[in-house]
Amino acid sequence: MREFGYRRAVDVPGAVALLSADPEARYLGGGTNLVDLMKTGVERPGLLVDVRELPLDRVETTADGGLRIGSTVTNSDLAADPEVRRRYPALAQAVLAGASGQLRNMATVGGNLLQRTRCGYFADPARPCNKRVPGSGCSAVTGEHRNHAILGASEHCVAVHPSDMGVALAAFDAVVSYEAADGPGELAFTEFYLPVGESPHRETALPPGALITAVTLPPAPVAAASRYRKVRERASYAFAIGSIAAALDVRDKAVHEVRLAFGAVASRPWRARTAERVLTGGPATAEAFAAAADAELAAAEPLPDNGYKVTLMRNLVVALLIELTEEATR
Repeated sequence: MREFGYRRAVDVPGAVALLSADPEARYLGGGTNLVDLMKTGVERPGLLVDVRELPLDRVETTADGGLRIGSTVTNSDLAADPEVRRRYPALAQAVLAGASGQLRNMATVGGNLLQRTRCGYFADPARPCNKRVPGSGCSAVTGEHRNHAILGASEHCVAVHPSDMGVALAAFDAVVSYEAADGPGELAFTEFYLPVGESPHRETALPPGALITAVTLPPAPVAAASRYRKVRERASYAFAIGSIAAALDVRDKAVHEVRLAFGAVASRPWRARTAERVLTGGPATAEAFAAAADAELAAAEPLPDNGYKVTLMRNLVVALLIELTEEATR
């Protein structure tokens, strides 16, 4: 591991100033992803700015009835928060589906959103990877890609984003707040991650050196009837091969409102807006759910070894929406 400096930030402006003064600096939260990448040589920061002690560790109700989640709230505390569990249960379930209890105790909300892909070629400095070294090529296109993207990818990168939490945040229209050298700003979650395009190394729309300070969930009554489902290759401590966050409001056997987001199918959490449009106002039936999934997945461009994900995601949509419909009509 390369030698690096360490500074503990005492306030948000100070943290931002430290990073702005050093292009090789990185923020350090729980370190559950960054430190691993430092060990393999993928990340080589010259300075770590520890933000863990900043006063950003609270979950608070907003004036309009939403929730504001500080960026240093741990994953464990987020999943255990009574208001999160009551108003956005899919978010709590998504967090609990990720990693082990020990890692959730360390990992932070801000760090979770900024974690890098778990593509094996990205993690191996000996192999070409456009996300790690722009212009070097994408080894996964012709190599091992069973767990790679089927939506929104390009010839330059087919990796998927690994966050479970991010899938639920995408479904509930979260807003990311940040502090940059020129002041505070906000990004809608749907705009937070950049399309992979020709520059997969540019992953978010955050300004250089910006520090995530909070994630805000707007009020969403439909979110109280939400679930998160994750499919993985072993029962625990594994990243998804497909996941879904769904919320459903059924009235008189018709879909009044629906939220859908997919995980492990694209370079960012995938908001399934086409499926939502197809479902809204229509019958709450298995046939309608399947048709909506097919409409969303019509844009899929699977590689030779990951076409199974299309069927997997279709089945997940149908199964979870049937489950939510049955609960709503009991």
